Amino acid sequence: MKINFEKSPDGLVPAVVQDHETGKVLMLGYMNEEALAKTEAESVVTFFSRSKQRLWTKGETSGNFLNVKAILVDCDQDTILIKAHPIGPTCHTGADTCFFEKNEGKAPFLNYLQKQIIRERKNNPSESSYTSKLFQRGVNKIAQKVGEEAVELVIEAKDTNDHLFKNEAADLLFHYLILLEQRGMDLDDIVDVLKERHK
Repeated sequence: MKINFEKSPDGLVPAVVQDHETGKVLMLGYMNEEALAKTEAESVVTFFSRSKQRLWTKGETSGNFLNVKAILVDCDQDTILIKAHPIGPTCHTGADTCFFEKNEGKAPFLNYLQKQIIRERKNNPSESSYTSKLFQRGVNKIAQKVGEEAVELVIEAKDTNDHLFKNEAADLLFHYLILLEQRGMDLDDIVDVLKERHK
């Protein structure tokens, strides 16, 4: 879908920049056709500065660039959403975002991991996929693996090797997501339980 720059009398459309890992909105800028083309070509966010009346690459003076991961267009073809990886703080004040929010938390990746990767391995099995093979072996084997990974994490927790501990924690979380998928549940369902308990 292409942007319709002619909808705006000045040829500018709003461009919302979102951190591709945390989901936080980092800033809002404006792009004309040339700014979008430069952004696409260089994979670094470039706006049209309304105050300077010229193209402006975010980070050109500070070094705090926004590296593009994806560009999306809204249903009306008059707004751009850019998913980016920020190099340093986004706001000129030094704040993480121009809305003074802390840009923290990579948990949205867990939803992507379950709903895009793990679910794909379940619905379209591959002989070379470890995850597909687990699904084929059924809930008992998956539950067993979760138990094994939990024990390994407990063992590493008693040691001082942070690298091994993090890897075991990742293994447990990965297999837990597989178990949720096997049971037909989303991680969001479990978050809802935690939120309800928190009330």
